[in-house]
Formats: sequence, C-alpha cells, structure tokens
Amino acid sequence: MREKRGRNLPREGSGASIGWLGRLVALARRWAARRPLSFGRRSERLAARHLRWRGYRVIARNFRAAGAEIDLVAMDGGTLVFVEVKARRGNIAGAPADAVDEAKRRRIRRAARIFAVRYRADNCPIRFDVVAISGDGPSRKFEILRNAF
Repeated sequence: MREKRGRNLPREGSGASIGWLGRLVALARRWAARRPLSFGRRSERLAARHLRWRGYRVIARNFRAAGAEIDLVAMDGGTLVFVEVKARRGNIAGAPADAVDEAKRRRIRRAARIFAVRYRADNCPIRFDVVAISGDGPSRKFEILRNAF
C-alpha cells in the first residue's frame, strides 16, 4: 500500500512548528486582512462607485506627481476628469467642497498636466470635479461639483 505524503504536515499560516516569528507574521497577516479602511479611503471607494453609477469610467486612483495626489481620474464621455474627493462626517469643519483651497487646486492642476503628458492625453478635453460626501452611514449624501475649478 502506498503511503500518502504530507498528510500530517502543518498547513501554512497555522503557526505549528514554524517558530514564534512565523506565528507573529501569520497573526499580522490575519490582522491586516481584517483591518477596516480609513474614513478617507472608504470615501474614495464610495465616490468611485458613485461616479461609475453616474456613467463615469474610473481609469486611475491615487495618482501621485509633483507633490500632489489626484484621488480619482475618470472619463466622462470623451472628457478626462480629475476628481478630488472630500468627505466630512459632520458640519463642524465646514462643507467638504470648501476644503479645496487655491493651493490644493494649483497642486492638482500641476499633477493633472503631468498625467496628461505621461499618458498622451494632452489633446483631450479635461475637467476638474469635486465629489463632496457629507455624513456617514445611511445619512451619507453625495454631491458632484462639475467644473469645480
């Protein structure tokens, strides 16, 4: 009769006979998989879903260049749209769209120029939108400000 190999070997990630460091790494991996997203990252995901529902096609997320980050880059028909996502749980800090000041706009424009050149979209019409998310949970409201700046 043929012996089955590996029947009693420990499974990967079980922590058996891999030492304390292996158990620690396995525990850290399980913890990282369960860790909830931050409010900002969750808001960006929800904004991307909302834009897709509105007919946009999201082509990039968190594009970084020139000291700035563009949260979402999308296509709306033939227009390339650079989207800044601003979310607030409450009204204490003011309206979400008010947080996009002139310095932030300047950085986003600079990064958008780099994106357009890098991906050969410089002859495509472009637009800058802001997705303002107010509230959290079931009371969440989305507002798309087209041509915000």
